[in-house]
Amino acid sequence: MESSELYHVKQQFILGAHKPLSQLPLPAEGSPDYVPTLLYKARSLIALNDPKTALEILPEDTENVALKAVSSLARYVVENDSAAKEAALEELRDLSVEIEGDDAEGSPREKALVRVLAGTAFARAGEVEEALETLGTETEDLEAVAVIVQIYLSINRSDLAKKQFERSKRWAEDDLLLQLIESNIGLVTGKDSFSNSQSFYTEQLANPSMSSPHLLTARGVTRLLRNEIQEAKSDLEEALEQQKGDAEALAAYVVAGGLGALKKDETEENWSRLASEHPTHPLVIDVNSKAQEFDQLLEKFPVPPSALVSV
Repeated sequence: MESSELYHVKQQFILGAHKPLSQLPLPAEGSPDYVPTLLYKARSLIALNDPKTALEILPEDTENVALKAVSSLARYVVENDSAAKEAALEELRDLSVEIEGDDAEGSPREKALVRVLAGTAFARAGEVEEALETLGTETEDLEAVAVIVQIYLSINRSDLAKKQFERSKRWAEDDLLLQLIESNIGLVTGKDSFSNSQSFYTEQLANPSMSSPHLLTARGVTRLLRNEIQEAKSDLEEALEQQKGDAEALAAYVVAGGLGALKKDETEENWSRLASEHPTHPLVIDVNSKAQEFDQLLEKFPVPPSALVSV
C-alpha cells in the first residue's frame, strides 16, 4: 500500500505538476518510497525537457528495470545524434523483452512501468505500431492505457481511444487517472460542448496543494474551443507565468492571440518566439508546411504584366 506522501506525489505527476516534483527532496535511500519517488522525479524532469538533470540523479549501476528504462528514455530525449537515439531505443526494446521472462526480476508495477516508458519512447520516435504492441492494447495497467489513448488521439482515432476508456471502466476504479483520460478524450472530441473536460480541470485547479500549468493550459484550450477567449487568455498567461517557455501553453497563447485576445504585433511576437524556441512543435510544423504549399501554388499562377497606361 502506498504511503500518503507517495500517493500525493503520484497525483501530482498524473496532473502534470512536474515543476514542484522536479524540486522535491528524495526520501532516504532505505525508504520504500525512495525508488518510486525517484522515478516520478526523473520522469518529471524529462517532461520539463531537462533529461540531463534526470540522468544526473539516476544511478548508473542499478539492476532495477524501471530505473534502467527511465534512464534509457532520458538518453533518447537528450541525444541529438540519430545513432545514439536508436541505441537508447534498442535498450528499451531489450528491457521490454527481458521483463517477459519467467525468471525476470522486478515487481509487476516496475515491469508495467518499463512498458509505459518504452511505449512512450517508441511513440515519440514515430513508431506507433511498436508503441501499441509494447504497451499492449488489452493491458490492465491504467497508466499504459493513458498512453495508448494519447497515441490514438494523436493519430485521429478517437473511436479507438473511446474503446480503451470504456474497456478500462470495467476493471479500473474511479481513479483520478481514469477521469483525466475521459477529460482528454472529451477535449479532442468536443463531447457535451467540452463541459466535462472543463469541469474536471476546474475541480483539480481548485485544490490548494496543486500547482499545475499543464491543467491551466488544458482549461485554457477548452475555453478557446468554447469561444471563451478572454477567460482562456487569463488561464494561458497564468500557465506561462508558472512555467515560462512551456511549448503547449505558448502555442495555445498564440492561437488565443489570433482569435483576438492580443494585439496583432503581440501575436506575431509570440509566434516568432514559438517558432524559434520550439521549431518541432506540431503547430509550427503545420503552419510552415501550409505556408510552403501556398508559395508552391502561387508559383503556378504567374502575375500578368501590368497593362500599359496611356497618358
